[in-house]
Amino acid sequence: MTRFKTAYQRMRQLLRPFDYVVIGLIIALSFVPHVIFAYQHAQMPEGTERIAIVKIRGEIVDRFSLEEDLHIEKTYHPSKSQWNTIQIDGNRARVKEDNSPHQIAVKTGWIDRPGQVALCLPHDLILIIEGQAEAEADELITPL
Repeated sequence: MTRFKTAYQRMRQLLRPFDYVVIGLIIALSFVPHVIFAYQHAQMPEGTERIAIVKIRGEIVDRFSLEEDLHIEKTYHPSKSQWNTIQIDGNRARVKEDNSPHQIAVKTGWIDRPGQVALCLPHDLILIIEGQAEAEADELITPL
């Protein structure tokens, strides 16, 4: 027990009062992205159509309008030895399987809100959910 007390006392000697302010500020700032995302999600009008977009090497390969009765499972082959299986189940989408080494896109799981993304970087595949207004803005072509 004395060992714990001495370690605690040493730590208290190293930290100054301003250090506690900085640590508290860093912890508070770590929640800012969550607050911004929640605010944007709350501002989205009811009934906004959600679209799942599949991109390979930056090019849009498929678009799926997320609806209750839609159930699709489709496999993409970004190159000869690579494959990704995308599953659409009603209002949500996911990368069900792929043969990438770390399975990051598979571990992302189901996505269903605009702005959520599942990435498979080794295959350069992106599955993203967008709201209808965002999808229309994506197609806008402006002159240089």
